[in-house]
Amino acid sequence: MGAVPGRTLVWHIWSPPDVEASEDFPATAQGGPVTHPCAERNVIDKQVLRAELRQRRRDHVAAIPAMQRGLLFRRPPEAIVRLIPEGSVIGVYHEMPDEAPAGHYARWFHERGHRIALPRFADRAAPMQFREWGNPFLEDLLEPDPFKSHQPTASSAELAPSVLFCPLVGFSSRGDRLGLGAGHYDRWLASNRVDLAIGLAWDCQLVNDLPTEPHDRPLDAVITPTRLYGPF
Repeated sequence: MGAVPGRTLVWHIWSPPDVEASEDFPATAQGGPVTHPCAERNVIDKQVLRAELRQRRRDHVAAIPAMQRGLLFRRPPEAIVRLIPEGSVIGVYHEMPDEAPAGHYARWFHERGHRIALPRFADRAAPMQFREWGNPFLEDLLEPDPFKSHQPTASSAELAPSVLFCPLVGFSSRGDRLGLGAGHYDRWLASNRVDLAIGLAWDCQLVNDLPTEPHDRPLDAVITPTRLYGPF
């Protein structure tokens, strides 16, 4: 529903003698990969892929009528709901512009008796914590965070989500996740056990293959407006 197809990105991994690196081959208008005479000059890092995917996401969201956007991500798929025990603490995020919205999920779970947690940062260099959003129908309970979004106040109860809905820049059909690059979610997931880590994404954020590193934590599922990938 409302999907706007984006270009397919195909990643090829090339390893020079002493550095492991990746190449990005964006698809041409005819569907074939762009090739270059010198592969070494076109080895790019994740940041370039992030820039490509963020622009793709902006274009995708801008093409969806506002009324239609309001009907998307209203509630989690039943296949996911069945996996979540009653009373589980649900971690969500306060979406930035063009991110797949998590607010409807927060309110849906809140109405069913779940406590809702949002990330909180004491400052830009601080580790990510989760604090309670006592009523996700009330934005006034939140304050600005260091990243131009919103977060619970310092006096809110600290919570440890057992189910975490994560933002992302890109994902693969296997559950690989590309985030914004700060590593907040990878570090938090490495230090905290969760039953489910689930990505929310627009369909255009799907990538055939993503470059991954040992610290990257794959997702258990990814939800888009048209499909459920997983649970894996």
